[in-house]
Amino acid sequence: MNELARQSIVWEPGEKLIKESNLVAFMAEHGINDYETLMRRAEEEPDWWWNAIAGRLRFMKPYEKILDTARGIEFPEWFIGGTTNIVENTLERHRGTEIWTSPAVLGESEGGESRIWTYEELNAEVSRLAAGLESLGVKQGGVVAVYMPNVNEAVAALLAVPKIGAVVMPLFSGFGVEAIAARLNASGAVAVLTVDGTSRRGQIAPMKEFADAAAARAATVRHVVCLRRTGHPVTMGEKDIDWAELCEGRPADMPNMELPAEAPALLVYTSGTSGQPKGTVHTHGGFPAKLTLDLGLMMDMKSSDRIIWFSDMGWLVGPLLAFGATLTGASFVLADGAPDYPDATRMWRLIEKHRVTFLGVAPTLIRGFMHGAGIGDHDISSLRIVASTGEAWTPDAWWWTFENVVKRNAPIINYTGGTEIGGGILAGSVLRPMKACAFSGPVPGMGADIVDMEGTPVGPGQVGELVLRKPSIGLSRGLWKDNERFLDSYWRDIPGVWRQGDWAIQDEEGFWFVLGRSDDTLKIAGKRTGPSEIEALLTATGKVREAAAIGIPDDIKGESVACVVVLDKNIAAGAAVEKELSDAVIAGLGYPYKPKFILTVPDLPKTRNMKVMRRLVRAVCLGKPLGDTSSLVNPEALETISEAASRSGHMTKIVEVP
Repeated sequence: MNELARQSIVWEPGEKLIKESNLVAFMAEHGINDYETLMRRAEEEPDWWWNAIAGRLRFMKPYEKILDTARGIEFPEWFIGGTTNIVENTLERHRGTEIWTSPAVLGESEGGESRIWTYEELNAEVSRLAAGLESLGVKQGGVVAVYMPNVNEAVAALLAVPKIGAVVMPLFSGFGVEAIAARLNASGAVAVLTVDGTSRRGQIAPMKEFADAAAARAATVRHVVCLRRTGHPVTMGEKDIDWAELCEGRPADMPNMELPAEAPALLVYTSGTSGQPKGTVHTHGGFPAKLTLDLGLMMDMKSSDRIIWFSDMGWLVGPLLAFGATLTGASFVLADGAPDYPDATRMWRLIEKHRVTFLGVAPTLIRGFMHGAGIGDHDISSLRIVASTGEAWTPDAWWWTFENVVKRNAPIINYTGGTEIGGGILAGSVLRPMKACAFSGPVPGMGADIVDMEGTPVGPGQVGELVLRKPSIGLSRGLWKDNERFLDSYWRDIPGVWRQGDWAIQDEEGFWFVLGRSDDTLKIAGKRTGPSEIEALLTATGKVREAAAIGIPDDIKGESVACVVVLDKNIAAGAAVEKELSDAVIAGLGYPYKPKFILTVPDLPKTRNMKVMRRLVRAVCLGKPLGDTSSLVNPEALETISEAASRSGHMTKIVEVP
């Protein structure tokens, strides 16, 4: 059995946390006595379950039937006959309540400027922008791209576009021209919302000129709306509209367009392993329903929470906050820039400043702090929950967080799923005990299972593919203009189930663990092994800050282990540390796992959500095509890996470490 699955329970929820939890209130509302009964009923009675979740939303016209699978589980139809608008549930529902005058967005620029918008003020900004876009001829179903950094207006943009029935497409603020143009053309976008520039580690980086160059290559784009934020000079041409002028004099309380509940609201592109990225489609009813379940019930997010989660508006975490935090009536700190600039403990400083109660992190981000400045002397005792997503934990990073961030007094809600899921498949829960690096189990009603490649359940203690056996309310409604690719990517590898592409294992006590992407899996001497097992052994030495374990061809074993590592700042590269790391892997997994080589680099390629892209590490090492790299926050890391490999000779020919 995987070593992670041998963990013991290290935390139990207290009586107060249980009593005040959203899940307990939900169960009482439905006459359910315990969590196990809830899980069982959600799986056995899907119509009851999804009706219970949808019942927490506002509909303009009630739906007649929650789910119809006549077209198969790959293409379910939800909310038959119902109408709504996602903004009805994120803003309008709070009108007339205490939430309406409470903070919605607490904007924090890299330079320290704070701008706080209440829900009423956010609604006014959304309404004026929506009316402006409507005046430009943006219509229902038209795609509008949002290419912006983490500023308050980016939240207004994400909400304003679906308010008038158009489809919002967030783009990573670090994208270059090629990546932007590819998505504008693939989506048929009619407009782009952007800014003049943004501050990145003290330097002004242009954004509008990138948007202009991309729009010039996209025939469907008619307008580029520019927000003036930094004073960076911009060129205003025939397509260009000044944001402030567009919104000036517009109504501050524009009604939401009534739409079919299954009308697309959000188009989010996720990286493809090869070729073009994939456009996932989320609807006015489905996306808020999934967020109600994941954030409101599983993560226990409340209107009293203040949230910080460093990410970007272009990845799923951005919309999770813009739509999910507002759905619950919470306040969120929208911090532009990096968590460690202009000071090394900026994230912890912001938690102290705003008395943040809910922190979202990626394990990679935590490893940066634990090998760097730590928490400093900041008071972060306001935190009641930490949520984690993006990467599998290594035990050292998880324990550092448990002991230093929550002081063993609060849960770490482990959460995994993805853009295509519209949220999570597995999650922690404030009602369940906690093990290091573990998930309490599946999100209720998802039909999650662990199977072999024939679709047969593998049972506790066995590694297999994480799959879904049932339609989920938040699942992408196909791929934008490419349903064949949708079927090829997720449904056809293992007939009858959704293949997530992750290796997972369940222990005897019902806890689940994700071991990494199955595409990243190594098969050494006939045994499949997730990279996280090897990487955990490397980081446990205290010499390695980050690691990517990859498989390379081997004439005898079929595949051998190779390791690309970022050493801790006080550790010198060389044969001595390479042997020590190699010995650690052998001691943990056996001699067949002896790394064929260990390569030291300054950084590993990551997405903005801090997910290490092992497939790209492997592709560089083997000289293979890279496929889509547009999601990377640090594409220069690929070049440094290539240079290191070149200095050492081709990796498949490197002499074994001593």
